Amino acid sequence: AIGRSSMLTLSAAAALAYSPTVAAPHARTSAASVSSRASAPRLGLLQKLGLRRGARFADDLGLPCVDECAVASYPNLPPSVHPGVVTGQALVDLLQHAKENRYAIPAVNCVTSSSVNTCLEAARKADAPIIIQFSSGGSQFYAGKGLDNTDYKAAIAGAVSGAYHVRAMAEQYGVPVILHTDHCAKNLLPWLDGMLAASERYYAAHREPLFSSHMIDLSEEPLEENIDICVEYLQRMAKLDMLLEMELGITGGEEDGVDNENANPEDLYTKPEEVWMVQKALQAVPNAKFTIAAAFGNVHGVYAPGNVKLDPKILRNSQEYISQQLGLGAGAKPCSFVFHGGSGSDINDIKEAISYGVIKMNIDTDTQWAYWDGIRSYSEENRAYLQSQIGNPEGHDKPNKKFYDPRMPVRSAEETTVARLGQCFSDLNCVDVF
Repeated sequence: AIGRSSMLTLSAAAALAYSPTVAAPHARTSAASVSSRASAPRLGLLQKLGLRRGARFADDLGLPCVDECAVASYPNLPPSVHPGVVTGQALVDLLQHAKENRYAIPAVNCVTSSSVNTCLEAARKADAPIIIQFSSGGSQFYAGKGLDNTDYKAAIAGAVSGAYHVRAMAEQYGVPVILHTDHCAKNLLPWLDGMLAASERYYAAHREPLFSSHMIDLSEEPLEENIDICVEYLQRMAKLDMLLEMELGITGGEEDGVDNENANPEDLYTKPEEVWMVQKALQAVPNAKFTIAAAFGNVHGVYAPGNVKLDPKILRNSQEYISQQLGLGAGAKPCSFVFHGGSGSDINDIKEAISYGVIKMNIDTDTQWAYWDGIRSYSEENRAYLQSQIGNPEGHDKPNKKFYDPRMPVRSAEETTVARLGQCFSDLNCVDVF
């Protein structure tokens, strides 16, 4: 018979067996949030227990990783964190590492394989993890706007397709990726249900979920209803070792069809007591993993200076209040916060928010502009070669195919976006993390 302590050791060791071909399940944690974690074992313990790390997703595709991308883990990250999509305990360990080392991971909304690859390239250059996320509209676009989206079928298919693309390519780039979905309002819950069904099927076959995490945004609903629905979904997600991000308070502005430009200003600022209500309810779920997107004046989009008034101290006050409720000492950060509406934010506000436990910052508007700016500048620089298939300043019979090849402006867009993301990684202290 295996005693309780031996079972815990075996379960913890299995947390490293993240491969689709490994039968051992991930270690499940009783952590109340991502701030609570158990130490992951090193490979030597796996060998002693007769376990193996197994093949990667790329190996299943016949595309084994080589050179620097073939690493099993990273020198400066917890040993459970590996190249590719991280879930379960590896996800918990990565977010806790971010909190302890005062950096936040950029979360970028993607709508095509090009934008996904751009994120992976930027993360590789920064030697840092990244969060790739899909909105419902972005998921539908990923599937193709010509596809029927009745009952969110196209959005579900697009998100699942994007997830498999991320899984295939993240290991090739050699970076850890948190695979996430963005704002899911109440009317979009069928979209989430479809993705969770896909993760349940994936978990049955591979012992890990397809996605790392999902966000539920019920900030427009009464607080009690918001919490109750989040608890219900977290109970389902916890069985798959998934993390829930919930929104508390409203993020102003407009993004992907969610318009809060005329929101009550008071709703843009969360109270510590409300954050505690969420923390208390979610941490009661067995195997709970969650983060909280608490509003502190956040606004989607980019506005003129002075129009956005962030108050990061709301996050500090929430940490202090919840620490008191939990009997924790001074300086404790029991909450893991998410910063929405990061585009255009003042760098001082970003740094301050990170110091109070922000471990993820969403970026969309700035990367949208960067992508477009690459296309715009390419068009302007090559205008004389983009007016017809044949004929340019070099001669009336000279072909222009190499200029209007779609790969040319798309690559220009990728390059400008990679450069903009490089600034994001730097602003978030998320450089040379490996």
